[in-house]
Amino acid sequence: MAFWWKRRRAGHGGARKDEFLDMELSIPTHFRCPISLDLMKDPVTLSTGITYDRECIEKWIDAGNKTCPVTNQVLRSFDQIPNHAIRKMTQDWCVENKAYGIERIPTPRIPITPYDVLEICSRIEAARQRDAKKCLDLLRKMKNLAKESDRNKRCIVQNGAGCALAACFELFASFSGEEFTDLLKEILSALTWTIPLGEKGKSKLGSAISLRCIALFLKGDDLSSRKHAVLVLKELVSENQSFVNSLMEIEGIVDALFQIVKLPICPAATKACLVVIYHMTLSENSEMVTLKFVEIGLIPCILEILVDGDKSTCEKALGILDSISSRDQGREGIYENALIMPLLVKKILRVSDTATWFVVSILWKLCMGENDNAVVEVMQLGAFEKLLVVLQVGCGERTKSKVTKLLKLMNLFKDELDCFASSAGFKFLKR
Repeated sequence: MAFWWKRRRAGHGGARKDEFLDMELSIPTHFRCPISLDLMKDPVTLSTGITYDRECIEKWIDAGNKTCPVTNQVLRSFDQIPNHAIRKMTQDWCVENKAYGIERIPTPRIPITPYDVLEICSRIEAARQRDAKKCLDLLRKMKNLAKESDRNKRCIVQNGAGCALAACFELFASFSGEEFTDLLKEILSALTWTIPLGEKGKSKLGSAISLRCIALFLKGDDLSSRKHAVLVLKELVSENQSFVNSLMEIEGIVDALFQIVKLPICPAATKACLVVIYHMTLSENSEMVTLKFVEIGLIPCILEILVDGDKSTCEKALGILDSISSRDQGREGIYENALIMPLLVKKILRVSDTATWFVVSILWKLCMGENDNAVVEVMQLGAFEKLLVVLQVGCGERTKSKVTKLLKLMNLFKDELDCFASSAGFKFLKR
């Protein structure tokens, strides 16, 4: 099979300026990866003796394949031996054909191994007892290795780096003063991509000492540290309710989270913050926290998110509204905002099935909250017809049950709003 490099070059000498010359160059077959058919940048050989580009064969193996793509033989091992001979010949070929616009392939760095990661982690464990500077140097070395390739990053994550960093964070967080601030910031940054942490790592990072330190960064002026802090908190509270309860006891945490929603740092930080708030308002002991969020103005911020947010952000914002509407203080705060009802009705079937469920759940709680005006208002906004459509297009049993109850409740007000309740709809409910 022919494979060509093409380059179009302008003529020289007496040729006209608009005259071009097509140049074609065939890449030798043994320089091409059998999977991608592209020039191999980092050739490695499997146990079957076939050479592939490292990136391609790693994707093949990561996809769950256990055979050699060319020979279809079952791989005795997944070891990838660098083929320095092919790599050197490929580089020489690139240099020889530089005139055709081909750039020399740089010599790839040797990827790290699980042993390398374990060695770095053990050195961090040893260094943290004596020398914070040494610990910081090792951490930066780990981050640089992770930046070299996705393979390095996966290797670091899969071999317990997160657990070692969580333990290191807890230790230096226990010291007072600002002596170790830079180190703690670096660890917090690394923790955002070394998740999952394992049970031991989560217990270290979810301790009272660690949570108070994370909260301090969350309340600080450094935007990067605030972002990293909320990303780490999101992972913790999503795993264990006890971490949520400990977090709620920290003074100023509600205001710190609210500021990230009010003055966004980035989409990832906003989504993570919404997840943390959702778990806090969902807690059995969240009455005071919910009231605090309502008092400082979270509901208007949620309204702005629903107007402009993407699918994932809207789902998280609606989840918070659903949780807030479970409490009397939350419903009162929603009733006070005249734009909430129209926006909720508008979101039915407009975002996702999850969002529709949240909207239905919120409307049910608002209409059952001893506020007949809420029922009348949602009917005037066309919610009755939209909810009928939800049943017609199909939905989960949980949503179907809630929609049916809500429609029957609205049916009680049909005499007041006959124009919004079609006879076909009520016949459907009677069935």
